[in-house]
Amino acid sequence: MRTATPRTSVRGGVGESVERPDGVPKVKGEFQYGSDLRREGMLFGATLRSPHPHARIVSIDAAAAKKMSGVKSIITSAELPTRDLFGLMRLDQPVLATGRVRYVGEPVAIVAAETAEEARLAARAIDVRYEPLASITDPVAALQPNAATLHQKGNVIEDVLVEHGDPHARADVVVEGEYELGMQDQAALGPEAGLAIPRQDGGVELHIATQWLHEDLRQIAPCLGLPESKVHLVLAGVGGAFGAREDVTLQIHTCLLALATRRPVRMTYGREESFYGHVHRHPAKLWYSHGATKHGELIFVRATIVLDGGAYASSSPAVVANAACFGAGPYRVPNARVHAVGAYTNNPPTGAMRGFGAVQSCFAYEAQMDKLAAALDVDPVALRERNALRNGDRIITGQPVEGSAPVADIIRRCADVAMPDGAIPNEPIALPGGLGNLTRGEGVRRGVGYAAGLKNVCYSHGFDDFSTARVRLARDARGPIVHVHTAAAEVGQGIVTVCAQIARTELGVERVEVDRPDTTIGSAGSSSASRQTWMTGGAVLAACREVKAELLARARRAGRPPDDLTALLDEPIDRTVTHRHRDTEPRDPKTQNQGHVAFLFAAHRAVVDVDVDTGLVKVVQIATAQDVGKAINPVAVIGQIEGGIAQGLGLAIMEEVQLRDGHVRNASFTDYLLPTTLDMPPVVAVLIEHPHPDAPYGAKGVGEPPTISSTPAIVAAIRAATGKELNRVPVSPDDVVFGVAYRSGWRIAPGDDPRRAVRA
Repeated sequence: MRTATPRTSVRGGVGESVERPDGVPKVKGEFQYGSDLRREGMLFGATLRSPHPHARIVSIDAAAAKKMSGVKSIITSAELPTRDLFGLMRLDQPVLATGRVRYVGEPVAIVAAETAEEARLAARAIDVRYEPLASITDPVAALQPNAATLHQKGNVIEDVLVEHGDPHARADVVVEGEYELGMQDQAALGPEAGLAIPRQDGGVELHIATQWLHEDLRQIAPCLGLPESKVHLVLAGVGGAFGAREDVTLQIHTCLLALATRRPVRMTYGREESFYGHVHRHPAKLWYSHGATKHGELIFVRATIVLDGGAYASSSPAVVANAACFGAGPYRVPNARVHAVGAYTNNPPTGAMRGFGAVQSCFAYEAQMDKLAAALDVDPVALRERNALRNGDRIITGQPVEGSAPVADIIRRCADVAMPDGAIPNEPIALPGGLGNLTRGEGVRRGVGYAAGLKNVCYSHGFDDFSTARVRLARDARGPIVHVHTAAAEVGQGIVTVCAQIARTELGVERVEVDRPDTTIGSAGSSSASRQTWMTGGAVLAACREVKAELLARARRAGRPPDDLTALLDEPIDRTVTHRHRDTEPRDPKTQNQGHVAFLFAAHRAVVDVDVDTGLVKVVQIATAQDVGKAINPVAVIGQIEGGIAQGLGLAIMEEVQLRDGHVRNASFTDYLLPTTLDMPPVVAVLIEHPHPDAPYGAKGVGEPPTISSTPAIVAAIRAATGKELNRVPVSPDDVVFGVAYRSGWRIAPGDDPRRAVRA
C-alpha cells in the first residue's frame, strides 16, 4: 500500500505535529481511567492470592468470610461455571487455582462487597490450607531431564532453533560471552482496572483497560460459559500498557462477580497487587560466540538463549521466536546457529514488554560486537558499519531486508550527532549521585558506547494479522464531520490522533471524531508489535478512499464539484474495510522462511559519567537515529523515542523485579526503581524517513526500537568508563565498584541445546 502524502489545506493532517485530544484532560487530571469508572449501585471486587510459589490446595473454607459485613459473593474454583482454561497463546491458565498453585500471587478466590475495604477484609478471611511443594525458579534447571514437571506436557514452553549456512564454520578471531537480564516491570502508572455490568439478556458488558479487546473477548466468553455475542467489551481509559495489558488479569473475575450478584462490579489493583497480577519482561540467560575474519567481516554467530516464562505461557512462544530470529542483530551473518528455549518455572508469569524478545538478544550480541572490536583492535562503530545489513541482505532466518534505510547509514548518522561538552561538570546535580553530593568530580570518568538493533513490525509467522475500520462522512448543523470507529486500543501511543490525521488528509475534512473502541466493530489486533499505525492506519486509509470514491461518484452523477459537501451529503457515506498486510510464512523446523512483514532498525549512542568510587552512573546524553518510514505526527514520534529510551535506561542501570524463591521482594514504586526526570538525559533524535512500500504513507511504527538498543549502548558506555566486563543488567553500583562478572553456574556451548546443560 505505497501511498504518497496527499496535499490538503486542512489543518492537522499527516506529517504535522498534531495535539492529542487526550493530552489536556490527562494533564489537568480530568481524563477518566479504568480505575475511575463508576456506576450506581456498583460493588467492589477483591482477589485472594497464593502465598506460595508451588503448593497443593488442601481445602478452602469461605464460611466465615461470607458472614462478614457487605459481602455479596465469594467465588472459588468450585463455583466456576466452566473448567475452561485461558491464555494468550496457550490455554494453560485456570481462572482460579484448581488443585494447586504455581506461583506467588496466583488467584485462588474472588470476593464482591459493598465497599473495597469490605471486599479486601473478606478475601483475607478465607481460610485456605496448602501443602507446599518443591519449587523451580531457575529456568535452566527447569529444562533438565530430571526436573519436576510443572505442566502436563513438561516444562518447555517453546523451542526455536535457527540454523543458517554452516553452523560449524571457523573464523580467524572468536569471542565468547555469557549474559543475563533481570526481570523488568512495565510499570504503567495506571493499575489494572475494569467495570463489569450485567445485562438483562444474561450477558455482561465489560469496560476494561486493555491492549486488545477482541483477544480478551476470545478468552473471557468461554470461561463465563457464554457465547461471545453476550459479552460486550468497551475500552476504558488506559494508563500505560507496554505489553502487560495484552494478558487477561481481572477481566474474567470482574465479569463472574457481576453475573453472580446481578450488580455492576469494579475491580482495581493496588500497586503491590499489580506487581503480582500482571506479566513482566522475561529474564534471560544467554551464551554467545562470534567469529570474524581478521579484517572484521562476521563469519558466524552461535548462541543459546534461555527465557524464564514463569508459571504460565502468556506470549512466551512469540518472545522466544523473536529472541532467536533476531539473535544475530542487524548484521550480515553468513553462518549461524541460535537456539532459544522458554521454560515454565514457579516464578511470576512473564509475557509481552516493549521489544518483546529482541531486547534480550540485543544486549548480548551488542556486547559481543564490542568484544570483537576490541579483539580486532578496530573502532566499534566501524565494525558495525562494515557488517550492517542493506536492502537485499538476508537476516539469519533467510529473509531479505526490504524497504529500509541501510543500517550503516543509520549507525553513521547516530555517531555523527554532536557530542556533549567533554568536561566533567562541577554542578552536583549534574554528577553521579546528584544532590546527594557524593562527589565533586573526583573519581568520575566519562564513557561512550554504541549499539544497534532490529525487530519486526506487525505479527509474523503466518498469523492472520488484520485490522478493521469504519469511516462515516456526514454533515450536521456545523458542517461536514467524519466519524472513525475501530477497536484499536489507545494506550498512550497516539493511535487516535493518527486515525484522525489520516481521515483529515484523505477526505479534506477538518472535523474528525474517533469513536470509543469496542467489540461491535471488527478486531484491530493488539496495540503491540509497533503495528497499529501500519495496520489500523492502513484500514482507516482504505476506508477513507472508499468513502472518497463514493463521494466522487456522487459528484459526477450530480454534476457538482466533489468539495461541495453540503449538496453531496444528503445521505452519509459509510464504509467498513478490513486491512491485511502481505502473507507471512509459518515457522519451519529451522525457521528458514519469509516469516516477517518488515523490519525496524535503530542505533543509539550513550555518553555516561561514572563515579568509580560509589558505582553510581549519570547518563549525560543519548543520541539516536531511527528509520521511521514516515513520521505521521513528528512530535509524537519523538515522544515515543524518548519514552522507549527511558525504559531502556531503566533496564540498564536500575529496574529489576527482585525475586527470591519465587517471591517479589520489591513490589512497590518505592523499592522498584524507575528513572525520573532527573535521571533522563537530553535525547537527540534523528528521524530517518525511508518509506516502506507496503505501509500507509510508508510509516513503519516506532515504539519498540528505542528500548532495544538503548540498554546495550548505555552499558557499553559504562564499560568504556570503567573497563569492567558488566555482562548483566541492570548494572548495579557493586558491579561497577567490584567488577565481579556474572556467571550463571551452568556450562553451555553457544548454540547447544540448553536441556543438556552441565552445572559449572
